[in-house]
Amino acid sequence: MDAFEPGSTNALALRQCLGRYATGVAVVTTQAPGGPLGITANSFASVSLDPPLVLWSPAKRSARFAAFRAAQDYAIHVLTAEQEPLARRFARAGHGFEGLDWRAGPGGVPLLEGVLARFLCRQEAVHDGGDHAIIVGRVLEAVQREGAPLVFLGGRYGGFAPFA
Repeated sequence: MDAFEPGSTNALALRQCLGRYATGVAVVTTQAPGGPLGITANSFASVSLDPPLVLWSPAKRSARFAAFRAAQDYAIHVLTAEQEPLARRFARAGHGFEGLDWRAGPGGVPLLEGVLARFLCRQEAVHDGGDHAIIVGRVLEAVQREGAPLVFLGGRYGGFAPFA
């Protein structure tokens, strides 16, 4: 069994251990100076119901980091199991909105259609998180629909099958 120990330089072992935790997959969008911008994230979580706060954590090494760090308004889209191509699209490039079903929301924030859930947010706080930032957003609006989520585990996409 690969192991990570504090003080070691084995970041790969830590990454592999973290990869054993299944997460949902989201695309975060904002209106940037160069136009609509998106990024795939699996670091989305609820922080508080009152006030309504959520967080996500973009990597500082991302070419899109500065735009998302500066964004006051953004949307987090929880993807369905059928939207793996959308996750892959925004994992590679941020301006890939051509041919997508989307509309501009408040402040021009791109709102993707057909997602499992969508959270329209305003930046509340940003915290240092090592090689990532922790961006906390106040939820201004949340919508949902029925469906199966896209899941990420061990570097691979998959689905979710509930127990009977």
